[in-house]
Amino acid sequence: MDKDGLLSTNFKEGYKKYFTFLTEIKKRLFVLAAIFVVSTFVGFFYYERIINLILGTLNFTGVNIVFTSPFQFFTLAINTGILVGLIVTFPIILFQLLFFLKPALTKKEYKLIVTLIPVTLLLFIIGFIYGVAIMKYIVTIFYQKSVELKIGTLLDINLLLSKIILTGSFMGIAFEYPIVMTVLMRLKVIKYEVFTRQRFVAYSVAIIFAAFLPPTDLLSLIFLTIPLLMLFELTLLLNKVLLKSHLI
Repeated sequence: MDKDGLLSTNFKEGYKKYFTFLTEIKKRLFVLAAIFVVSTFVGFFYYERIINLILGTLNFTGVNIVFTSPFQFFTLAINTGILVGLIVTFPIILFQLLFFLKPALTKKEYKLIVTLIPVTLLLFIIGFIYGVAIMKYIVTIFYQKSVELKIGTLLDINLLLSKIILTGSFMGIAFEYPIVMTVLMRLKVIKYEVFTRQRFVAYSVAIIFAAFLPPTDLLSLIFLTIPLLMLFELTLLLNKVLLKSHLI
């Protein structure tokens, strides 16, 4: 085979692999989009039950939660549907991404990621619940103070739920950084000693992050910051004692 023929054959093979790669991505994105749309519609049509379940779980006794617009129920239904869609599709996206990246990972990297996935989901759930608990505490204090001062309270349901979900979601994401730290240390991207020397930076970032969350009082800032600092120190301890990351 001459040089031109060899180049033509290589081009065709490369194009075929590239086309197969794009086709696989397209199929996976289509499936994810379909699941998201279906779950969003389910959340939209059953938003009343979902909202009642959320409010019943939070149990804001005595707090007047109201609509502030005649069409606000429609916005609430849409937001509920999107939230359900995201919750349903997130784990699927995670596993699809892992399956897709598997051929490009070494056995060590793949095993590490598979091992950390359950811990990742657990930490997100714990962080989300913690963030929601802090918001419930804020609303409870708000109601108690209004009763003491004999001031009426009206809380916009859209604004209330959005702040609760926002705080819970960001805390869930923040609770993931021990996983990021561990992966970086195990893959030798950042050494254990670097993290130990940068405690001041880590603490400062945790405080700034907590300050940007919806609760604005000092006590909430402390409650939101403390678990992040504890997670940082616990991650360093576990990596030193159990994983021996300081020896890598």
